[in-house]
Amino acid sequence: MIVLMLVIAPSFASAHASNSEGYSLIEVKNTGIAYQLQLDAVELSHAIGFQVDEEANAVPERLQSITSANKVPIEEYLNTHIRMYVDSLPIEGTITEIGMETINEKLFTILSISYALTKAPENLIVQYDAIFEESDPSHANMAKVIMGGKQQEFIFTYEVRELNIGEMSAFTKIKQFFVLGLKHIFTGYDHILFVISLLIGAMKVRHILSLVTAFTIAHSMTLALATLEFVQLPGKFVESAIALSIVYVALKNIFNPDSKHAPWIAFAFGLIHGFGFAGILSELHLGKSHLATALISFNVGIEAGQLLIVSLVFPILLYLSKNFARINKWVTPSISTAVLLFGFAWFIERAF
Repeated sequence: MIVLMLVIAPSFASAHASNSEGYSLIEVKNTGIAYQLQLDAVELSHAIGFQVDEEANAVPERLQSITSANKVPIEEYLNTHIRMYVDSLPIEGTITEIGMETINEKLFTILSISYALTKAPENLIVQYDAIFEESDPSHANMAKVIMGGKQQEFIFTYEVRELNIGEMSAFTKIKQFFVLGLKHIFTGYDHILFVISLLIGAMKVRHILSLVTAFTIAHSMTLALATLEFVQLPGKFVESAIALSIVYVALKNIFNPDSKHAPWIAFAFGLIHGFGFAGILSELHLGKSHLATALISFNVGIEAGQLLIVSLVFPILLYLSKNFARINKWVTPSISTAVLLFGFAWFIERAF
């Protein structure tokens, strides 16, 4: 049991005895984070939205049974209301045990939450938003964090909801966000299809370089502007526009296959794709000290992935166009039609 109230906030406890309280013990280890969270059982049920009758409130075993039956919604709630960022990247936890205990004549739900890690983190950020909005704005959570052999105490309140421990090294920042950029481009199938569609019909390396350069400059500009919050566009609009860019390029490849894509087309649509790239950075918690390094490293990762895609795909398309002219007459339209269908399906999904 975590009785941090006696250690870090005795005066706070006496002044707020009638308000809901919580206790957190967060132990950061090499292979994971062990989080023991204690919350007022009734307040937790109110926040999640499941019913607790008077009988259950008086009988710990009955209340624990009801709470355990709601493990899935509780886990979803905690992962969206207690957000963990390890070296600026978000991680989600899994509830491994649910118990019940009486503290100060109140029943508390005891939640053991496990977070998997591949190595000991240099920086940990905890954003605590539980209970405040859904149940009790005067709620407070007394936290103790053990990390790197050091212990730190903290009180989460309505006004103060973030705890930041440690600092990433420059090398860790660069590596983390470079890899994140690589993953984003390789799992961003809409971006990949757009780049491949631009390559179709290109016959010279100079033309490819002009297209890729225009696209890179454009999306780098809007990626920076969006991440720095100088320009913001609705996510739904951006994702729909990206889908339409794929539709446009695919239609041009089908109905005007002999016309090369102009660099200004790549630049114009690159501006839209940059806002899409910025989406993932906006979802992360980046302090000002991390922002410049994260932005540059992330963009370099995107460019490296994009260059690799171009290096693999362009030689294949060029070989087909020069050596298999007959085959290429139906291969190119077939590929473009498939790309068109994907783009149109994504547009319908994202716009409506």
